[in-house]
Amino acid sequence: MQIRDIIKLFKAHELRQAWLVALAADGIQILLFPFFAEGALSPVDPLVDLAAAALLTRLLGWHWAFLPTLFAEMVPGLDLFPTWTAAVFYVTWRRARTQIEILPPDSPAPPRVLNS
Repeated sequence: MQIRDIIKLFKAHELRQAWLVALAADGIQILLFPFFAEGALSPVDPLVDLAAAALLTRLLGWHWAFLPTLFAEMVPGLDLFPTWTAAVFYVTWRRARTQIEILPPDSPAPPRVLNS
């Protein structure tokens, strides 16, 4: 994997938006720590996490990295770690490693070439 492959990934508008959503969700939870210190007991914290999960799934499609991230965010204290950013980093890294073109979830899939 070369640096130009990673740069190509960031040309996708959806990926740039996903990074902004992840950074914003983690930033809200880390910078506004006193309001979210109770973790899952806070009335606003689950709303931020559910919104982040929904937006990231809409932008990047479903990925298994989002499920443990959502559960980790419900544990008091773990929401001080940028878990959404880490999940988007993992999804980005996996897609760059497998060189899958990032398409929006509602766009048609490119045609597949079958090896004979």
